[in-house]
Amino acid sequence: MIPSPRVLLSIDYEPWFALTRRYDNLTDHGQRRDLDGGFTLSALDPILEQLGGAKISFYLVGEVSEWYPEIPQKIVAAGHELGLHCQFHRKLHDINELKADLQSSLPWRKRFHVRGFRTPMITISEDAYPLLQAAGFSYSSSIYAPAGTVLQKDKLWEFPVSTLKVFGPKQEYHAPRDYSLRLLASGEFPYGSSFSVGILDGLILKILERELKAGRSPVMFLHPYELVAPSNWPGRILPDLMRHPLLWPFTWNKAGFLAALLRNFPVSPLATYYEDMLASKS
Repeated sequence: MIPSPRVLLSIDYEPWFALTRRYDNLTDHGQRRDLDGGFTLSALDPILEQLGGAKISFYLVGEVSEWYPEIPQKIVAAGHELGLHCQFHRKLHDINELKADLQSSLPWRKRFHVRGFRTPMITISEDAYPLLQAAGFSYSSSIYAPAGTVLQKDKLWEFPVSTLKVFGPKQEYHAPRDYSLRLLASGEFPYGSSFSVGILDGLILKILERELKAGRSPVMFLHPYELVAPSNWPGRILPDLMRHPLLWPFTWNKAGFLAALLRNFPVSPLATYYEDMLASKS
């Protein structure tokens, strides 16, 4: 039996500068906190207010919990799921780097009983799943695949960010499956990404309605800087936007889209869906 359909909504809760990739090699934690400038702290209350009574998943960049311990506390106190979006935001290039990152996040993950994981840029390799299972995670949401796809990796589950299969043959889904020309060429539109929301928000609401009527539960994500604008936004990253124009949709405000989604569709955290799925199998 499949759990009742709902939008599995999440926010990848990261500093504003994670968007630019310019600071991936900045390792000094004090400098990174200064660069954030309090944005991740000041944005949280307005986002919680926008969510109202809806409960979703927050995949938190771990260093933010060190800068502002009240952030994970507020998220959990408001009834939302707390997941991991890596200890600090950058593309993880090999399995040893992921292993070290998971180890560095262990103290706060244990404190808040974190069970869900999403890698930055939605890119992961198959050999990462045993590491996640050994680290105590129950599920990941780190690839793209058609809504309704649920993959079992030994004792760990993968709930992909949703795509719409437009054309092409049926296939098996293996990591990595990121937002790429290759994915688009295979006939899939990754509407669960906030990039897609930025350019086709009205169409995506219609897709969600169709998916829910078909009994599927789409997985979607947004970012904090898409719901609450940092100061001097997006001017402070204008050089990055000029060099990489595909970043522009991530800077557009999506509070209106969020309000429409919450007004029209049921939502839940991914962990709740995971629990409902296990209960339906027992």
